[in-house]
Amino acid sequence: MSKKVTLLVAGSWGTALASVLADNGHDVYVWTRSEQQAAEINLQHTNSRYLPGVTLSDRIVASSDMEEAVKGTSAIIIVAPSSAMRAVVLQLKPYYTKGTLIIHATKGFELPSLKRMSTVIAEDLDCAEGDIVVLSGPSHAEEVVKRNPTTIVVAALNDDKANYARDLFMNVNFRVYTNRDQVGVELAGALKNIIALGAGMSDGLGFGDNAKAAIITRGLAEISRVGVQMGANPLTFSGLAGVGDLVVTATSKHSRNWRAGYALGQGKPLNEVLEAMGMVVEGIRTTEAAHAISIKYNVQMPIADQLYQVLFTGKDSRTAVEALMGRDPKTEMEVMKLETWEQWHK
Repeated sequence: MSKKVTLLVAGSWGTALASVLADNGHDVYVWTRSEQQAAEINLQHTNSRYLPGVTLSDRIVASSDMEEAVKGTSAIIIVAPSSAMRAVVLQLKPYYTKGTLIIHATKGFELPSLKRMSTVIAEDLDCAEGDIVVLSGPSHAEEVVKRNPTTIVVAALNDDKANYARDLFMNVNFRVYTNRDQVGVELAGALKNIIALGAGMSDGLGFGDNAKAAIITRGLAEISRVGVQMGANPLTFSGLAGVGDLVVTATSKHSRNWRAGYALGQGKPLNEVLEAMGMVVEGIRTTEAAHAISIKYNVQMPIADQLYQVLFTGKDSRTAVEALMGRDPKTEMEVMKLETWEQWHK
C-alpha cells in the first residue's frame, strides 16, 4: 500500500533512501533548504551535487516548504548532519504531528552535549526516545541508488515502530533487520567513522593491509568497550551496525571518512581536506566527541585519542602511529570490564 513518506534533507544518503522508498511504490517527499536543489530534483530528476549521473524516480518530489513536505506523511526520515540535527528538528517541530513515525539515519553526536541523535530529536519533538527508529549499517549511497544488494538494520525499543520502518524499506535489493539495541546501533554507526579516518590515514601513509587490519580490529575493540559502558549490548558490535559498517567505511573509496583520512595521511592540512571534500565528514566531529566521552566514562580509546591529537593539536600522523605501536603490552581480550561482560552472559 502506497504511503507518503518524507525525508529531511536531500544529501546523498537521504536521496538514496528516497530512491529505495520510491522503488517500493511510496510517494516520497524530500525537504531541502535550497529552492534550486528542489527545482533540479523535480524538473530534471537529478541531484547532481550529491549523486552525479543518477536519474531519480519521478515518485520523488522535493520541496523547500517544510509544512508541505510533512503534511499528511506516515513517516519522517531525518538524515541531517549531526551539526545541523537540532536546527532541522526545530524547523520540523511546528508541523510535527504527535505519533508520526520518526526514523533517523545520522551517524554522529551533538557537540558539546555529547548527546546521541535520538536524544536530540526526542527532546525537541517531546516524544519518547525509545519510539524513535535508528537506521544504520553498511550502506554506501552510491551503491544503494544502483540497487546493489544492501543489508541494514533498524533499531528501536518499540518493536511495532521498528517493524513498520522495516516494512517501509525492505525489498529484494535492500534487506532490513530489526534490533532492540537502539543505543548500540546508534553508537556503532557514529564511532566507526573515527576508525575509518584512521584506516584512511594508514593507507595515505602507505602502511599497507597489515596495519589497516590492525586498526579496524583494535578499533572495533575500542567501539565495543565504550559502547558497553554507555549501555549497549556487546553483540551489536559484531553485527551489521558494528563490524559490517566499520568494514565498509574503513575500506572503501566511497567513504568520505576514509578519503579524508587518506588525505591527512598524505600530509594535507585538515582545513584543506575538508574544503576539497565539499561535504560533511562526520568522523571529524565524532573524534572530538569520542575524546570527551572517553574521559567522561573513563574508557581507554587509544586510536581515537591519537586521531584527536592529529586533528586538533597538530600532531604528525606518522608520529601518532608510532605512539600506538609503542604502547605498553596488553592482552588481546582487554575489551571491556569483566563484570559488564558477565552481565550480558548470565
